[in-house]
Amino acid sequence: MATIKERTAQDGNKSFFAEVRMKGYPAQRATFKRKTDAKKWVQDTESAIREGRHFKTAEAKKHTVEEMIDRYLAGANLTKTQDEHTGLHLRRWKDELGYLILADLTVGVITQVKDKLLSEDVRGKPRSPTTVLRYMASLSTVLTTAVKDWAWLEDSPMKNITKPKAARGRVRFLSDDERERLLIACKESSNKLLYMCVILAISTGMRQAELFGLKWTDVDLYNGFLILHKTKNGERRRVPLSGHGLDLLREHGKVRRLDTDLLFPGIKNHLTPIDLQTPWETARKRAQVEDFRWHDLRHCTASYLAMNGATMPEIAEVLGQKTMQMVKRYAHLSDGHVSNVVASMNAKIFGSS
Repeated sequence: MATIKERTAQDGNKSFFAEVRMKGYPAQRATFKRKTDAKKWVQDTESAIREGRHFKTAEAKKHTVEEMIDRYLAGANLTKTQDEHTGLHLRRWKDELGYLILADLTVGVITQVKDKLLSEDVRGKPRSPTTVLRYMASLSTVLTTAVKDWAWLEDSPMKNITKPKAARGRVRFLSDDERERLLIACKESSNKLLYMCVILAISTGMRQAELFGLKWTDVDLYNGFLILHKTKNGERRRVPLSGHGLDLLREHGKVRRLDTDLLFPGIKNHLTPIDLQTPWETARKRAQVEDFRWHDLRHCTASYLAMNGATMPEIAEVLGQKTMQMVKRYAHLSDGHVSNVVASMNAKIFGSS
């Protein structure tokens, strides 16, 4: 219920006192010089209370979505690879919703953008639910930071949004023949680091950003391991090195550059990690390996481990996965190993038949 009362001061000036009362909420009051302003305030306030936008923190009414995203990006220190994903996602959210004050960032407006992303054609086909989930996860991280670290929001509206169901995880790994062709093409590349980086990616399961961001202080060539300080899940990880990859890295260490700490510095700027996108694509096409991305080298590591008898927890540890959900996609590749374990147990208990 809303009321507007006209008041006349001793000097003859008129004002309009507006009050909004809604069951379950404290009364809201304001005074205006014009009755039209009072009516508009009443309408806006009633609408905001019904939609859950009115009783927000004062900070949520001071800052916009654009300010929130800009502040996060300024302090995130994203790598080039991360910026191509997380940065891309956040800039899209800013384009869509940046004008809104945080108090008006509701489940409804985020859902509208989510649905738009799902239906939008990219290179002739709709975005996958998995891709849209990544967009949502990027924004969710920023919202959580705004809640916990800056106190700009009381809670994240992302918690109450229905997420699209992700497609079954992709498992694309190289066959023996494909691997041989690709490695030959990488070895013949004009870029002398491509072959070693591909070998290291397959033999360790490191993500591209983890591998290219390595510093010499992270590597123990004598004992054969390296330490990843910045990983996707935020935890330090010890990665064992052995075999051909370790041999190549030891040779690389003999001719390392002294003007940078990076194992694989950029060609134009030795203070930034190397960019192998062009030589990688050239080698992949020359090897006639279709539908294969750099990230799929990580799938190769997991798949080869599974086919060689590694358990799911062991694969998760190598890949640096916190949960088993991502690793389960490789379970079918270790079916033979599981069968052997079951056969061994039965033979021990019941005797061989």
